[in-house]
Amino acid sequence: MRVSPVGFAFKSEEKVLQEAKKTVEVSHNHSEGIKGAQATALTIFLAIKGNKKEDIRSRIEESFDYDLDRTVDEIRPNYSFDVSFQGTVPEAIISFLDSETYEDAIRNAISLGGDSDTLACITGGIAEAFYGEVEETIKQEVKRRLSPELLEILEKFRENYVK
Repeated sequence: MRVSPVGFAFKSEEKVLQEAKKTVEVSHNHSEGIKGAQATALTIFLAIKGNKKEDIRSRIEESFDYDLDRTVDEIRPNYSFDVSFQGTVPEAIISFLDSETYEDAIRNAISLGGDSDTLACITGGIAEAFYGEVEETIKQEVKRRLSPELLEILEKFRENYVK
């Protein structure tokens, strides 16, 4: 859930994958952790580059061997709290793939239950990369809740990396 900025910040797939690995190795230095971070960052990168959802789905399935040929409605009845990468990252990506807007993507992720804050964080990064600017009402609520220091970091990051 911490890797989303990598997909926004780097200009090549190779660099995105390298930096995603670095962000996760510190706390989750195992193959599934690295795979999940790289899949998330690459999905964001592909979304920023204007790829269509079906192209993103195919690329992530092929590159990371994730089953993304499911829907949120199919996942929801049997989904439970799962802190594993393989039980979270594909579901977060599917929450985005099944959405029509940024807010819809977040609602999909939360509707699954389980580790919903992690699901929503991953899904939100992907959705913003794909749909663009987050709705003003959501942005205002975030600004109201963030400390001045975090808000400054966010604004500097957006200024430098989110076009």
